[in-house]
Amino acid sequence: MSKRDFLKLSDLSAAEIVHIWERANGYKSGVIRDLPLSGKNVGLLFEKPSTRTRVSFEVAIVQTGGYPVFITSQDSQMSRQEPLKDTGRVLSRYLDALVVRTFAQKNVEDLAAYSTKPVINALSDLYHPAQVLSDLFTVRERRGAWEGMKIAWLGDGNNVAHSWVEAAALFPFTLVLACPPGYEPEEAIWNRAQKEAGERLILTHDPVEAVRGAHVINTDVWASMGQEDQAAGRMEVFQPFQLNQTLLASADPACLVLHCLPAHREEEISEEVLEGPNSVVFDQAENKLHVHKALLEFLLIRHATPVA
Repeated sequence: MSKRDFLKLSDLSAAEIVHIWERANGYKSGVIRDLPLSGKNVGLLFEKPSTRTRVSFEVAIVQTGGYPVFITSQDSQMSRQEPLKDTGRVLSRYLDALVVRTFAQKNVEDLAAYSTKPVINALSDLYHPAQVLSDLFTVRERRGAWEGMKIAWLGDGNNVAHSWVEAAALFPFTLVLACPPGYEPEEAIWNRAQKEAGERLILTHDPVEAVRGAHVINTDVWASMGQEDQAAGRMEVFQPFQLNQTLLASADPACLVLHCLPAHREEEISEEVLEGPNSVVFDQAENKLHVHKALLEFLLIRHATPVA
């Protein structure tokens, strides 16, 4: 059985994703108590800081019987410019899988190309597929069927937005992205997804249009890691895209508010909305643990019911 990597959301089919969600629901409910990673060692190679992604993956590995090995680029030979092809080949002889949080998408792709074991993208500058896999699970458990659902994205066309764009090509919801001019998603990613999603994938510069009647609103920080020098300049540009109570009032009354955290209160989202009744951000954060268990099981074992 050839190895599978998870470098972007579209590396999985819709059927495989649904299978992972069903297993995640079993882990969350306590119905599944399997230890599929028993005897497995999983590396976490992180070049960027992390709270939720690191802890949820580490706990997921331990609770499914595995052993996590945390590695930073600063504490490894990567800090001395060892080629990634060498790192990938060596680590795959020690480990059963590698979870990578890095800058360039090419880094995770190079590691996957030379690793004989599964590689998981736990964030790159281009995609954040494990995050959106969990976010989608959160929406599904709260709202059920995708048909007729409108999901809005507010702010930067960043790595998380790119993974949401890929999601719209896999599942039949409408995704409306509201981004300031010049901060739209990458054209190549958008065009590939639109071939599948068609009119369900919409780009606008008007945040009110994006959230009008929305069943889900998603936002993120205005300056991602590595863009700190742009933060001050982005404040004024992005201010009209703040998710506040005034903007939320245009959405469906039962609208779910998502944010992958950490949140900058009173910047991209107001305190009132983040702590309000529509917010599911802490359920969203918890669900990373359950989905990561199912994702690791799928990539390392795939012993459960076969997926078409």
